[in-house]
Formats: sequence, C-alpha cells, structure tokens
Amino acid sequence: MRGRSEECAAIRRLLGDLPAGGGALLVQGEPGSGRSALVDYAHRHAAGCTVLAGAGLCEEAGLPYAGLQRLLDPVLDRAGALPEQQRRVLLRALAGAGCPAHRHLALSLAVLGLLAAAARDRPLLCTMDDVDRGDRPTADVLAFVARRLRRSRVAVLLTTAADVPLGGIARHRLRPLNDRDSAALLTDRLAGRAPAPSVAAALAAAAGGNPQALVDLAEVLTPGQCRGEEPVPETPPPDGGLGRAYRARLDRLPADTRRVLLLAALDEDGEPATLVRAARVAGTAIEALAPAELAGLVRVEPRRVTFPQPLVRAVVRAAAPLAERRTAHLLLARVLDPLGHRLRRAGHLAAAAQGPDPVLAAELEQAAAEHEGPATAASAALHRAAELSDDPVRAAARLVAAARYAWSAGLTHRTRLLLGSLPVDVDPAVAGRAGLLRGELELRAGRPRCALTTLLAAADALAATEAAPTATGVAPVATDRAPAAGKAAPVATDGAPPATRVAPAGTDRAPAATGAASVGADGALVDADRVLALGALVRAGEAACFAGDQYRYAEVARRAEPLRRPDDPPATELLSSYVAGTAATLRGDHEQAGPALRRTVVLGGQLTGAALTPAALTCAAAAGLLVAVDGAAHRLAERAVELARERGELSALPRALELRAAAEYWLGRHDAAVDSSREGLRIARDTGQDNWAGVHLGMLAVLAAVRADRDTSLRRIREIGEDPGAHSRPRALAQWALAVLDLVDNRPAAAAARLAALACPGTGRGQVLVLVMATPYLVEAATAVADRPAAAAALAVFDRWASSTASPSRRALSARCHGLLAQRGSAEAEREFRTALRLHPTDAGAFERARTELLLGRELRRSRRPRAAREHLHAAREAFILLGAATWAEQATTELRAAGESVGPPEESAARLLTGQQLRIAQLVAEGATNREIAARMFLSTRTVDHHLRNIFHRLNIRSRTELARALS
Repeated sequence: MRGRSEECAAIRRLLGDLPAGGGALLVQGEPGSGRSALVDYAHRHAAGCTVLAGAGLCEEAGLPYAGLQRLLDPVLDRAGALPEQQRRVLLRALAGAGCPAHRHLALSLAVLGLLAAAARDRPLLCTMDDVDRGDRPTADVLAFVARRLRRSRVAVLLTTAADVPLGGIARHRLRPLNDRDSAALLTDRLAGRAPAPSVAAALAAAAGGNPQALVDLAEVLTPGQCRGEEPVPETPPPDGGLGRAYRARLDRLPADTRRVLLLAALDEDGEPATLVRAARVAGTAIEALAPAELAGLVRVEPRRVTFPQPLVRAVVRAAAPLAERRTAHLLLARVLDPLGHRLRRAGHLAAAAQGPDPVLAAELEQAAAEHEGPATAASAALHRAAELSDDPVRAAARLVAAARYAWSAGLTHRTRLLLGSLPVDVDPAVAGRAGLLRGELELRAGRPRCALTTLLAAADALAATEAAPTATGVAPVATDRAPAAGKAAPVATDGAPPATRVAPAGTDRAPAATGAASVGADGALVDADRVLALGALVRAGEAACFAGDQYRYAEVARRAEPLRRPDDPPATELLSSYVAGTAATLRGDHEQAGPALRRTVVLGGQLTGAALTPAALTCAAAAGLLVAVDGAAHRLAERAVELARERGELSALPRALELRAAAEYWLGRHDAAVDSSREGLRIARDTGQDNWAGVHLGMLAVLAAVRADRDTSLRRIREIGEDPGAHSRPRALAQWALAVLDLVDNRPAAAAARLAALACPGTGRGQVLVLVMATPYLVEAATAVADRPAAAAALAVFDRWASSTASPSRRALSARCHGLLAQRGSAEAEREFRTALRLHPTDAGAFERARTELLLGRELRRSRRPRAAREHLHAAREAFILLGAATWAEQATTELRAAGESVGPPEESAARLLTGQQLRIAQLVAEGATNREIAARMFLSTRTVDHHLRNIFHRLNIRSRTELARALS
C-alpha cells in the first residue's frame, strides 16, 4: 500500500469505531490508483466482522438494484426481522420488479434495517467497489444507508472512479504517488532490485504516479532498462492491466464517440475549435465526446481537450485500425490552417505518409524551426522528417536536431534513443554535433570522465569542420530552433548562435546556423562550428571540474585559444574569455584571471536578442562567482533560470539553479539557497540528470550542516547514493557537510582531516573550488587541533583568491581566519577579528557575521576579558536566534555563561527554532496528546515521536511538557 498510509489509517479508524457505532468512507480515484487494493486491505483488517462484498458491473448497469441484490444475498434470510411493509418493498426490488418513486424511502430504510439486523451478532463491513460502474439505484440506496450508520455496528466502504454526487459521506481522493513511493513500489515489483534513480524518476513520470501503471511498466522492464543502460518506456504498455481496463471502457462507447475520441487523441494540441471542425467533417459533432467525458476518459474544457491519464491517449490510438488512424490524420490536416498551424498540419500529413517523402520532410523541418511551442513537438517533427528523408546525410542531421530538442525539453532517455539510432558512419559535421550532445548527456547524467573525452573529441571534430567545408556542399543542419515572432530560440551549447535562416518551403535543405558565421568557398556557413567547438570546450572544462580533474582544464584552455578571433561577437567572446579566465584561476594566476572573468560578467549583462541564452548566462554567472561579484552572479543566474523557464529549456535549469544557490550562499541568503537547491534537485531528477541531482543534494547537505541540522544533512548525504567518482563534486560537498557537523560536535580533528582531503591545490587534483569555499571551516578546525601548517597552506590559497577580488565578505573571512591563526590572546588576533567585523557587509551575510562575533567573543573570554567578550557573544546569540540557528545560539549561550553571565532559555518564538514537523508535534503535546496519540494522528511510530520530542526539548532548552506548553503560548 505504497503512498496510501492516510487512506489505510482512515480504514483502520472506520473499523476500529465499529464497537461504538458505524460509519462510511468513499474512496475516489482513477483506474489503477489502488481503490480495489484498499478494499482488499479493509477485508484483511476486518477481523471479527461479517463482510459483505460487492462490485459495480457495467454489464448490469441497466438493471435496477442488480448490484444491491448481489451484495445483500448472503443476509436475505434476516429480512424476516423487518417490518412487513419494508420487507415486501425490499424483496420486490431485489426480485427485479423495481421500486416506485414514492417507495424509495421505504426501500432505503429496509436495506438499513437489514444491515443492522445482520450486525446484531457481530459488526458488519459492507464494501462496494466501483459503485459508479453499476446501476445507479444501487448507488443511491447505499449512499442513503451510509449517511445513517452512527447508531449501528455497520461500516460501509465505497469506491468510485468518477466524481459521483454521493454527498454526506467522508471522501478520500487518491493522489498520485510521489517519487519516493513510486520508486519503492517499483523496487517491490522488481523483487527488491531497485532501479537506477534516473530510471525510477523516468518511470514515475511515465506512470503519472498511478500504481497500476507502475506495475505494468515494471513487468515489461528489461534488465538493461532497469540499470539505465537502455531507454525506458515513455508510456505504460497499452496491453497492461491499466491499458486493458481503459480498453474495456472504450469498447462500451458509441461508435461516434470513439470516432471523435480518436481525433482528440491524435491531435495533441487539444484545441477545441480544431476538434469541432474535424468532427463536423467526419459527419458527427464534438458533443459525441460526452459519454467518454462521463467515463472519465477525456476532459473537455473551454480552451483545451485533455486526457487526464496519458495512457488513455495511447490506448485510443492503439485500439484504432491503421486505416482509421490514417484517415483521421488526413482529416485533421485538412481542417488545419497551413500557415497558422504549420507544424501540426505537417505532422498529421507525415503520420499518414507511407514512404520517403523529401518534400514533406523539408516542410516538417521548416515548421519545426518556426515553432514557438514545446520543444517536444519540434523533436517529434524532426524525428519523423528523418524517417521521411531519402538522403542519409540529411536524415542523420535531422536525427541529431531532434535529439537536441528532446534534450532541451529534459527528455534524457528519448535523447539517448535518438542518438542511438544514428548510423555508425555519418558526415563529420553531424558527428561533431552528435558528439557534443553525447558529451553533455554524459556530463549531466552519465560518467563525467567519459564526458570529458567525448567533448574534447567533439570540439576537435567541430573545429576541423569549421576549417574545411563539408564534402556534400550543404551546410550542416542547425541543432536549434529558429526564433519566430520575435522569440529567441534555445541554443545548442553555451553561446552558440541559434538557427535563424529558414530554407524555402518544399526543399530538402536544412536551416543553416547564422550569426557570427562566415561564408565558405562553397557558400556553406561554417563559422557556427567554431562556436559549437568553443561550447564543447566549455562543457569539457565543466566535466573536468565536476570529476575533480581540474589539472586537465589547462588542456581545455590550450584547445580553445586557436578558436578565438579578435572580432568575435559578444556571445562568442564570452565563451573564450570564460575558458581563459577559469583556467587562470585554477592555476592560481588571479592577475590574469580577473580581467578575463570580469569581462565575461560584463558581456553576460550586455547580451540581447538571439545571443541571450541560458547557457551563456550560466557561463557569466559562474565567472561572477569566481571573481566574487556575488550580486552580479546572482542576477545572471536568476536571468538564466527565468529564460530557461520561458523557453522550456528544462535541461539548462539544474546548472542555472546550482549557480543561483551558490550565489545565495555567498550572499548569506541560506533559506533562498535551500529553495534553489530543492528546485534544482526536483528538476534534475525529473530530467534524469543524476550528476546534478547529486550536486544539489550535496549543497543541501552543506546548508543543513551549516545550520547544524544533523538529521537533514545526513539524510541528504544518504540520498546521494553511489558516487560517480572519488573526487566528484557531490562527494566533496558531502565531505564538507560532514566536516561542519564534526566541528559542531566538537570533533575538530575529524573535520580538519575531511576538509584537507578534498583537494591538492598544487596538483589540481580533487575539488579545488569546493576546498576554497570550505577553507574558513578548515582553518577553524585545524587551529583547534594546533595543525597550523595545514591551516596556513589552505589559507594561503584562499588569500590569493580573496585579495584578487573586491569582495568585502571574502576579505572578512580571510581576516577571521588570520585571527584564528594568530597567537591566543595576542593583539594581532583581536585586530584581525575586529577587521573581519568591519568588513562583513551590514546588509548581507548575517550568519557569517554572527560566527565572527562568536569567535571573537570566545577569543576575548579565553584572554580573561569576560566583560568585553559578553558584548560580542550577546550579538552572536541574538543573531543566531533570529536566524533559527539553535545549535549555534546554544554555543553562544554556553560561552556567555562561561563569561560569567546568567542566561536563560531563548525568548524567541519556538516556531522560529523548530522544523515544521517538530512544531506540529510540539503543538499536539501542548494540547495534552500522548506520544501514542501523536503517532496515530501523524502516521508515525512512537519511537519517531520520542526522537523528535527529545530534539524539541534540546532546541528549546526545556525539560518538561509543561515548559513546552509555556514556550508555545
């Protein structure tokens, strides 16, 4: 019963209340959502009860009271206990003689009396599954009975798929399973073999959270698909359990309804006006959909016709013969405007095509270039265009373009499938673009070290293509869509110019990439390949950094240098400046790095039109973080996020959100950083980007650790799972988080060892950039165990970077670290700490300022200056309380007491110090609930409640439930 704990608890309560009085429950959910499983659950837990079980049958829907007769047949021998008038009405109705309207009340009271008589010896559970599928009179009688059970020992459980009007009964709507429950259900059905996280996410999305759909998918999953080595199904199988259930519903619909439903299923845009015209041409009307709508198969709204369960669309298509589908496609193409609905019309014509058609393939390609809607439609169109092409080179180019659109839409598995269908021997230009996309897939969702190799090879291939025109004399197909109606198109890679040139309709010539392009000897536009090569090198550098192989960034920079031109447009210059600046940063040459990276930030802010892309903005944001212009970096990352959302470029969002979270961390906006990382994690999982899911999990672990939230931090670290490499970024972030927790728990030696192992700056191996971010914690831990050489070495690297920036916050951290390294009690130590306080921005970074206040107060107290210490310790404690950092507030409180001040428990509202779940438990305790009662109400174990209560007492510095109630008052 994965994901149905709330409903199971409601059923247990229903049965548990039977000795004192009856009740009723209505469970509503779509087919496959688990209604019947809940009925079975009720039967299993009905120990000591008589059980009457029935189910609505569509075959008997036209027979009044047929369902009631099957349900009550086992207890009809108790009818003698009824008043004579009620008994005659009941037996007449169950015998098929019907019931006059004026006797409906008598019949309903007779059923109620019969069930009460059957429950005299022992409680009675009465269930009717799919009550909406059977005859309506039975449903009306059972609803009447269900509303009048308080004085009897009868429980009624009804289930329905449709939203039937059965008022007055407690109703539970079955929600789709979340990702965690979906993954658990898949593991259950795969005999304990947990699918790869990306596979579980893809299957959960394909199933839409429907349990039966997940079961059907698990049954057809191959071992390779389970491991993530092969593309997984995009929809549940039409012949699975859920598909058969929907097909049975389809078979009961009138012919006109099925005909219009097929038109709706084939026209994915769902525009009602189109369907109205198509239905009229087909000799019927859109009103014919009414039976399908009543059956819950389709939803007709003023602006859209939708299928609530995507599988229904697939079942409708699969159930129709090929000839009918082809006729329907041609009919839809006939009623669509050739200009206003160019892509949809071409798609329907292509679906009806029966062999290669170069003209139609070119029309699909051009329509995709002009399309403003979702990238999935353009991807499907280009895939079909490849199938209709008679030129292998053009077909391969269109396949790569289709894969690029699929990747932009976040469809990782579909992208792999399209790239996997490419022939082995393809045109070099197409091979270069395919390699670029394969490398990006490996970087985000595969093996980063392999991604580095693939991307370097792709850059070489694209650079060679730029140097020599293609053998065919035809420009390579651009992998990005052209802007239409002033809307900028997504680009293939970082800063690559979009496809803006559209070939004449009716030709089999692809749109060529333009922008900074120059014309080759044969007239082909080839300079776009150089820009794509630069984009591949940017991704290659990203792969090197992710894998902890920063020393290889020098190779990336060497390859990028020959691709640079003095007259490059801003978008292209941005790429080369970013690579050069990052390479200089990683080798410690900040004098050379600073100008290049600042130029990148400036260029990012100047981009407009087609050059303004999420990929270019993320490069500029990353450059901003490297030179510590956090505000600019945040603005650029925020714009990248907004732009990616506007254009539907889901694949770009996890990286953009990572950079936004990093900027928010440096700005001291920890809550905002948590929100960014949570969103990035969700999108990374939805799009199958496992590596970036790990990055966001690592960042969430660090943010929780910094706030001393041990449970959350450890949970996030566990979610990272198997790591892609010993020195990968997620692993480094996890180690940083564990080191912070070690420091919080007064284990500085363990913290220093973890952080020192993150990287070796001298060799460029490991996560150098993560180590730089974590240096303040490393210095604090190392000085606590008198390991000054390790602290000094790490601080030297941090200082060279911080001094090259104009960031007050970085310099404040540097001064704080120098204060920790200075001799205890010395004037130098106090001077450095006070310098840090002066440099901390007053409008940001409250947490780091409070940490400096705490460390300075500790230094003054240990120097036997308690009066001076108390000022800073009070400031630190107050700031930590306002920030909700309870553990740090406790440390400041401890220091204050050691400085001779009597300090009571925090006066700040408990709501600011507790998590949401802790606050709910605390409120229940304050209301007088026992731990067992709290566990039952919140669907937790009593052990879990005990654990949370101990943490609540610790956070609020209280010792009893009475004090807790007082703290919440």
